[in-house]
Parts: sequence; C-alpha cells; structure tokens
Amino acid sequence: MIKLSAVIITLNEEKNIRRCLESLKPVADEIIVVDSLSTDKTKEICLEFGVRFVEQKFLGYIEQKNYALSLSRFDFVLSVDADEALDSQLQKEILKVKSHFAFDAYEFNRLTMYNGHWVRHCGWYPDKKLRLVKKEKAHWGGTNPHDALIVDGMLGYIPGDLLHYSYDSISSHVLQTNKFSTIEAQSLFKRGKRASLLKLVTRPPYQFLKDYILKKGFLDGRYGFIICLINSLYVLLKYAKMMDMELNKKV
Repeated sequence: MIKLSAVIITLNEEKNIRRCLESLKPVADEIIVVDSLSTDKTKEICLEFGVRFVEQKFLGYIEQKNYALSLSRFDFVLSVDADEALDSQLQKEILKVKSHFAFDAYEFNRLTMYNGHWVRHCGWYPDKKLRLVKKEKAHWGGTNPHDALIVDGMLGYIPGDLLHYSYDSISSHVLQTNKFSTIEAQSLFKRGKRASLLKLVTRPPYQFLKDYILKKGFLDGRYGFIICLINSLYVLLKYAKMMDMELNKKV
C-alpha cells in the first residue's frame, strides 16, 4: 500500500480545522499544514493531531498551495482546504486507491453546505475537484483566487463527497464575493485581460440565468435564488473593478 501525504493551507481556521483533520486521519500517513501566521487557535488544534505545522507568510493561493505540495514526504498527495472534510464513503474509496493507484490523479465530487443547507444545484454540485495526485505529475495553477490542480497524465474518478462547509451566513458570502472578485480582477488585469461595458451589462444576467435555470438552482429553494444572485454579483464586481483599473491605470 502506498504512503499518502495530506496537505492543507490555513489562516485562522479554528472553526474548521479539527473537522478537516479528523476526516484525514484514517487515510493520511502524514498531514502537513502550511499556516499563514494565524492569530487564533489554529496552531494549537493542529499540534493536538501531531501534524507537521509550517508557518509561511501568505504568498497567494496558488503559490501557497504549490509550496505546501513541495513539502510532502511521499509521492502521492491529497490536497484539501481547511473548510473541507472527507465523507465516510470518500475515506473508504481513498483507502482502496492507496492499495492500487491506477491513474496519475483522481477527482471526486464536492458537496457544499450554505448556511446549514446542502446545495445540490446552482452549478455547485456535482462540483468535481481534482485533489488526489502523484506529486511529480501535478502543480497548482489557475487564476487567483480560483486555484486548480493541473495534472499531466491520466485521470480517474472515485465516488464519495468532499464536504465543503463554506458560508455560515449570507453576509459572509457577500463579503467573500467582494474580496475574491477583487483578487481575480487584479490577477486578470495583470495578465493583460480587459473588461468592457458589453461584458459588464451582459455577463451578470447570463450567469444568473445559467445557474438558476440551466443548472436548476431553483431546486435549492430560496437559498438557490440567493446563491445565483450573488454568483451574478461576483461577475458584475469583477468586470466593474477591472474597468476601474483600466481607467486609473493601476492594480
């Protein structure tokens, strides 16, 4: 059976990290936490579990996760976020994969909780995530803050859900939407991407219709409606902020 490293990046995750670590214990042979200088009890909780705890000033989502990946002792790595946890089926399936790693990487579904409600539509489920990889075949890429593992090789799929405990209130969703739209707007602008009035006017309503109608967000009730509206707000803010950057010629 192969040895498996689990890696996590954290910043003030005392509310989530215990649940995450407990779910990793049955499958991981080592757990590495790269912490961005938390000021809460994150470190104290992690040390209870005997993890390898590394403090590193935040480098950016992609950069921080690549740094965490580089620290793993073993050739096979499971990357999760602090607000995620493996369900029991996913734990069992990962143990099976450890006895026969047939692909270069594996993806599985992520199921998100929103203010106490499991979201099964809105484009949020099945939200396939590529997280279990051969280290030599993978690296983190994408556009900050939307990081993704990129693998050069064959992909497999395993059943089970990665449980994502995301927003405990609508306010926290709105706050993160504002934060993440700024980060993405800056990343895109630095790469030479530009917004336009046409995109500002057309992309937000298209995002809402896609998520609410085509991806059946209406089946998630009032939270589905709210999620889809905030998804469209994200798009609006991203393009509006990029237009301001172009106007002011700065990031």
